[in-house]
Amino acid sequence: MNLVSKISLGAIALGFAVSASAVQAFEPVKPIDFVIMAGKGGGADRMARLMQSIVEKNGMAVRPLVPTNKSGGSGAEALIALKSATDKDHTIMVTLNSFFTTPLRQPGLEVDILTYAPIGRMAEDTFVLWVHKNEGINTFEEFVAEAKARGSDWVMGGTGSAQEDEIITNFLNGAYDLEMKYIPYSGGGAVARDLAGEQIDSSVNNPSEALGFYESGDVIPLVAFTDERLPFFPDVPTLRETGVPFAYYMQRSVVGAPGMSDDAAAYYTALFSDVFESEEWQTYRTDKSMLGDFLSGSDLMTYWEVQRERHETILKSSGDIN
Repeated sequence: MNLVSKISLGAIALGFAVSASAVQAFEPVKPIDFVIMAGKGGGADRMARLMQSIVEKNGMAVRPLVPTNKSGGSGAEALIALKSATDKDHTIMVTLNSFFTTPLRQPGLEVDILTYAPIGRMAEDTFVLWVHKNEGINTFEEFVAEAKARGSDWVMGGTGSAQEDEIITNFLNGAYDLEMKYIPYSGGGAVARDLAGEQIDSSVNNPSEALGFYESGDVIPLVAFTDERLPFFPDVPTLRETGVPFAYYMQRSVVGAPGMSDDAAAYYTALFSDVFESEEWQTYRTDKSMLGDFLSGSDLMTYWEVQRERHETILKSSGDIN
């Protein structure tokens, strides 16, 4: 082989190497820290562990996702864990609306959510008002009448403080002149168990958290905080149908640590896009009454900006922040 041929073949080989490098600019080289911004048993925890199993079952990643629950401080623990992560490219998090509310309520954290990597919104979860069957309440109107009669003796359980469940509880108190007492839990699973055990009087759990107790007949859904009725609960009216135009949704997103490289962010976005499109995830979304399309990159960042502004307005109106 002459010198020109050797140079040509070398250039071709180099070209293939560059192309492969461009296609696969980043791959994890060790297990991925998969932080869950909530306690065990709730919607975020169930979602994270399902996604982990989908990735593992289908061989979607060369390194495993390792779930770790960090629910302290209404998710502050998880936010700080990502912010201070030593390996930004191997640290991601499943988050919910406390991603918006906790930095607003705790400015001392010095957390700017727009510095986190927008990997993918996997769904928008929904909320339903639940009571125990033994209450003898079968309609939202009966609920309002009973809760008003009991005043602060009526207890609503929910996940976290000044987070999604308390935001809805505060709205109901204000809109219907109620005085329900709110008790925060570390996760939706504990809330669902305590409602089924009649330790609290009501909850606004996501369907995924209460579904088992609904199917066993322990709890009854009264109203959905959605724009339209949920297909899984066709006989359950929306709050809009009662005359109050209020709907509230919760993001189920995956975010990367602040400072994550663009190549790593692109890798995880592609990974979770594949998870989103999987049959397992689409079935889960349908069965758990989840809504919303996949969002990533600048679209997800814009969504965060809108939701942060909305939650700031909500928290100011309830007196949680100035």
